[in-house]
Parts: sequence; C-alpha cells; structure tokens
Amino acid sequence: MNERTKTGLEILQAAVLVGVLGDVLLRVTPWGINVFLFVGALVAAMTMLFLRRKQELWSPQTVALNGALVFFAAMFVWRDSTELKTADGLAILTILAILTLPAMKIKTHLAGVFHYGISAAWSGISAAFAPLVLLFGDIEWKTVPQTGWTKHLIAVLRGMAIAMPILLIFGALFVAADAVFQGIVERTLNIEIDVLVSHVFLIGVFSWFTAGYLRGSLFGFGSDLTEVKEQVKEEIKPQILSVTEITDDQTPKSEEKPKTEEKSWTWQSFDNSVMPQFFTLGAIETSIVLGLINLLFLSFVIVQIPYLFGGFDLVQNTPDFKLAEYARRGFGELVAVAALVLPILLISHWLLRKDSPVNEKIYRVLAAIQIVLLFVIMVSAMQRLFILTGNLGYGLTTVRFYPLAFMIWLAIVFVWFAATVLRGNRHYFAWGALWSAIFVLGTLHVVNPDAYIVRTNVRLMNEGRAFDSYYNSNLSDDAIPVLLENLQTMNFQDQCTVKRNLSWRLTQTKNKNDIRSWSYSRWNARNEMNRFGEGFDLTNCPENTRRQSEFDDF
Repeated sequence: MNERTKTGLEILQAAVLVGVLGDVLLRVTPWGINVFLFVGALVAAMTMLFLRRKQELWSPQTVALNGALVFFAAMFVWRDSTELKTADGLAILTILAILTLPAMKIKTHLAGVFHYGISAAWSGISAAFAPLVLLFGDIEWKTVPQTGWTKHLIAVLRGMAIAMPILLIFGALFVAADAVFQGIVERTLNIEIDVLVSHVFLIGVFSWFTAGYLRGSLFGFGSDLTEVKEQVKEEIKPQILSVTEITDDQTPKSEEKPKTEEKSWTWQSFDNSVMPQFFTLGAIETSIVLGLINLLFLSFVIVQIPYLFGGFDLVQNTPDFKLAEYARRGFGELVAVAALVLPILLISHWLLRKDSPVNEKIYRVLAAIQIVLLFVIMVSAMQRLFILTGNLGYGLTTVRFYPLAFMIWLAIVFVWFAATVLRGNRHYFAWGALWSAIFVLGTLHVVNPDAYIVRTNVRLMNEGRAFDSYYNSNLSDDAIPVLLENLQTMNFQDQCTVKRNLSWRLTQTKNKNDIRSWSYSRWNARNEMNRFGEGFDLTNCPENTRRQSEFDDF
C-alpha cells in the first residue's frame, strides 16, 4: 500500500468524522459555538494530515492561517450581528481557499490576487469533484490489506451500504401496507423519516465536501503527476554496456515476452469475473444484506399471522381498524414487495464470489428463508384482495385482477427459482421463467378477465352488494355477452346505464367493418347486441350522470 493510498484513506476517515460533526452541530440555528467546534474539528483534521503526510506543506504561514480560521470561528461565539457573522463566514471560506496554495507549489506569503482566485476556483472544484478522484484514482483498493478486523469491517460496511436502501424500500412498503405494522415501527424506532433523511443527507454533503477539499489542499493539481513521472524516470534508467564490456555470456538476445493470461469472456459465459472484486459479494455481505431483509420480512409476517389465521372476523373486530383500510391499503404495496425480491435475489446471486463454497451455502439458506417468508407475505396480499372483492368487499376490477395474476406468476417463478438457482442450476432459470409467463398469459386468455370481472360483480350484486354499472359496461367487448346475459337481474337505473353505454358503442361501430380489424370477441359482441334488438329502448331512462364509483377508490 503506497503513501498516496494511505493518505487517501486517512482523508476519508477524517471526512466522515467531520461530516458527522457537521450534521450534529450545524443543523441548529442561529449559529454560535457550533461553528467554532466544527471549524476547530476541521482545523484539527487538516493539521493531522499535514503533519503525518505532507510535512513540507506545513509552514509558519499555514500555521498562522489555521490560527485565523479558529479566530474567526470563535467570533461566532462572541458576536451575534448578522453582518459580522456574514463577514466571518466569508473570511473562513477565503482562508480555506488560500490554504490550498502550498499544494500547488505556491508560497502563500508571495502569492498575488490572481493566485488567490486560482485557489478559490481550485478549492471549489476539489470540494465538488475531487472525492471521485480520491475514491477511484488515488486509493488503490486492491492494495489495502483486508486481514483481521479490517477485512470484516469493510465487508460489514459494504453489506450495510447494500442492505440499507433495500430495507428502506421494503420497510416503507410494509408501513404503507399495514397500519398495525406501521404503529409497531413508529413505536419501536420512534423516528421521523424526514428527519432521518435530512441527517443522512447532511452527513453525506459535509463528508463529500470535506473529503474533496482535503484532497485539494494536500495533492493540488499537476504537481503530483509531475512527481510520479520523475520518480518513474529515476527508477527505470537503462543500463547500457559498452562494446568492450559485453562478454559472450552477455550477448544480447531477443527477449521473449512472457505470455500473460488475460481474462476473456463471451456473451455466452458472462459472469461476475469481469467485475472488480470490490463489487462482488462474500459471505459477510450476503449475510448482512439477505439477513436484514429476512428480519424485516419476519417482523412483518409476525404481525400478519393473527389476521391470516384469525380470518375476516378478527380483521373486522380489531378496534379502530376498518376492513376497507386493511384491504385497500396493503395489496398494491405487497405486490411491489414480491416483485422487488426476485431481482434482488438474482443480482445478489450473480455477484456472489465463487472462491469459497461457504458463500453459496449461506446464500442458499438465506434465500430459501426469504422465499418462505415472501410466500406468507403473498398470502397476506391475496387475503386482502379476497376481502376487497369478496362478499364484504367492493367488487372486482382490472386493477385488482391483474396484480393477482401477476402474483400467481411470481409464485410459480419463485418455486422455479428454488428448484434451479438454489440447486446450482441457474442456467435453467430464465428459460423456465419465460415459459411460466407464457403459460400464465395463455391461461388468462382462457379465463377471459373482463367477463370474469363482470360475472364476479354480478354475483356480488345478487348477494346484496352495489353494482357499478358504469364501470362494468365500459369494459372491453369481452364482457358484453355476460352483461347482456345478466341485464334483467339489475335494477332499473343500472339497466339504463348499461343500455345507454352499449347502445352508444353499437352505433359507433356500425360503420367500422374493416376486415383487417376483425376479432372474434368484437364479432360475438356485435351479434349479441344485434340479437338484443329492441332491448336497448331508453325511453323511460333518466339522463345519464356518472356517479363516483367505489371501484375508483382502488
């Protein structure tokens, strides 16, 4: 590990600490001692880095400038004038800019106004963009020793970094899906999401700008590149022997370049070997990512178990818990959870390192647990849909039907995932998933969703539930035969709505008989409507007014 890498790592450590302090201190206004403490921490970090890594940049001038920084920061504690604080702030920013001059081989006490302008521009550019150079250029991550606690710490941090966004997404969906789970989360964590996001944002901003500024004040621009070139030239000096010094044993021979094995890949054998090891997952990262997701899933499942086994009565008898809220609130969010799990499992498996069989074993166990928990969550989602569309619900719609079909397909895919990927036959997964989608889609054509929706809503109507004639009569032509078949069972107002809509559709399509647009469904619907004939009489029907449908609520 070279000196540049060591310096970069220390810059990152200092930046994170300063970032945390910035979030803790500077979020409180009006500013006072918090500015003094923050600037003092920044000066301490710079002093440590200068003395450890760049002693040649430490001079009486830089000492004086750092003292001035502390002084102007202390003025925030002493005075409360807005104008004075503004001037103190500008002074601090100016001094910070000038402190980057030594890294550019410019003596601070001999610099002119032009140099100050250059330092201001360089410090601003460094604060904004230098962290990228620091992370991907200065620090040679492959040379960082990963033994003992360092290895595990890096793995833990990477695992946490991967898991946290996923946990936040799933957690938000679960909280939005279930009021009881939301209450448990709020009571347990007792945090406000907006406050948490603001903390993370401020820590990130302060850390980013601090890392960029520290790099700019230590490395400068251009000077280090020149130093590297000169060092390389000194190390690679050709040693040429004179003619009299060449012996028979030293006769120059054509050197054969050793053959280096280059990694080659094709589209047929594309795997994570083309990725840097830093972007792959080991046992620790896999355990953290999948383990934390499983814990989140388990906590949600524990909340859902009473409702799953208690039935509809428990849902209805729970105090301050409405049936509609339970059903409507959770279904869509839980479908989203089920849909997000599959790409996470596939991507994490693709990124899994192949250097140890332990990685694969841990993944299989955790992924299997996650699939089991997910099936319980999917059952909870389906229960909510059955409540919403059952005898106590509000009827069936396309928005409710197709997510159910999608979830059924996901269940098939997850079974196939367990049978292939978890058993070491990943290459079979995509083909089987494709054909399962073809099978489900073909089955949907047989079921005829629109007709099924109307048939279900008519059954609920006969059991005393409201029937949304406007919505059902605006479904596709697939639903028309079922509508006409059950027209006489509807009340007078609903009959008028259906007749008016179907009559208008029949009029609109009379002059549209292009054979190129023919389909059996439309042809059959037209025949049924023509056969109905005089049944479309609207003489006694009131003017049509569209009412707000309960179906529109979800």
